[in-house]
Formats: sequence, structure tokens, C-alpha cells
Amino acid sequence: MSTGMTEHPTAQAMESMVHVRPWTATESGLMLLMWAVMMIAMMAPTAVPMTLVYAAVARKAVSQDDPVAPTFVFVAGYLAMWSLFSVVATIAQWSLDRLALLSPMMVSASPVLGGALLIGAGIYQLTPYKDACLAHCRAPAHFISQHWHGGSAGAFRMGLELGGYCLGCCWILMGLLFIGGVMNLLWIAAIALFILLEKTMPFAETAGRVAGAAMILVGLVGLTGLVALG
Repeated sequence: MSTGMTEHPTAQAMESMVHVRPWTATESGLMLLMWAVMMIAMMAPTAVPMTLVYAAVARKAVSQDDPVAPTFVFVAGYLAMWSLFSVVATIAQWSLDRLALLSPMMVSASPVLGGALLIGAGIYQLTPYKDACLAHCRAPAHFISQHWHGGSAGAFRMGLELGGYCLGCCWILMGLLFIGGVMNLLWIAAIALFILLEKTMPFAETAGRVAGAAMILVGLVGLTGLVALG
């Protein structure tokens, strides 16, 4: 009878939850550092067009004897927003780990979780809020002129605002890291490339909607168990 209970899927799930080991303070710090480095590595390249526009404005201001804050201050504000998101991502991973929904390789161990993440990301791709945030990210000159603030504090604030729009555009895509693996470099690169193309390529809005529909479809199929998502 004991053997039969152990072989039951529910019993196995309960047993795995019992054996979940809480993170130590060191592990929590390392996870936060991992997320911060990963977010910066993924998102810094997508801000290059905006950074180049700001740098051009800064050079012109210097030539007119009216210098503005250095470009790195603007970039620092942008990266600060994604560093803040890293805290949220770390808490999310900790929560999923405590619920035994992640494997030791930080991949979804639940088809329901995997399917829900894909469906959620796909639905968000089709929302007006996604389009609004993406519009700011795709128009560097318009963003700079509309959100200009003087001084170093203003440049940092502009970077934060850009990071906020970028976060609004891409936050749920980061959840897909739990499907392909948080430590899977190819999967990380694929998501980063998708975000970059979505911000810079012509017809990217239409392509994003197609991608969203595909995510929903794959997520629904994953919930049936026909595609392994966890």
C-alpha cells in the first residue's frame, strides 16, 4: 500500500513539495545578481537606438556650449528600471520554487504553468497596452523630445521612463524563460532577439501579433499534454 501511494502522481507531487529546500541568504543574493545581469545583457542592446539619439543630442548641446548630462546617466536610469524588475523576477522564481513548480534546472515542472505562461504572453501581445508601450520604444526621436528633462536627474529620469515603457512592453516575455530554462543561453538569446526585432524591424507590430497567436495556440496544445511544456 505504501508503494502504491508513492507511485501515484499526486503523492509524488506532495513528496516533492515536502522536500523543497528554502533558499539561503547567499542563494537569494546570487539569484538576484543572476537576474540583474541577465536583464541588463538582454535589454541593453534593445535600447541602443534610443541611446544613440540621446548621444547625438548631447553632442549637439556641447557644440552649442549648452552641455547636458552625459549619455551614461541616461543609460543608468534605463538599467536601473530593469534592475528593479530583477527583484520581482527573483521573488517570482522563489515563489515558484517553493510551490515545486520548477525543476533544479529552473525550468517549469508543470504543463499547466508552461501553458499558462505562453497563453498569458500571447494574449498580452494582442493588447492595446502592449502596442502603446512598443510605440514609445520604436520612436527614439519622438520619445526624447516628448520626455526631455534637463540636468543629470532629468537624464536619469528619462532613462527610468524609457525603462518603464520597455518593461511594459516586455515583462511577460521574461516569464517564458521558465519554459526554455532560465540558464539556457540559446533560449535567452532567442527571447532577446525577438524583443530587439519587435522594436526595430518594419511590420514588427504585425509580426508580434502573429507571434502572440502562435504562443496562445502552443500554450493551449501544451495544456492538453500533446506538447511538453513542463
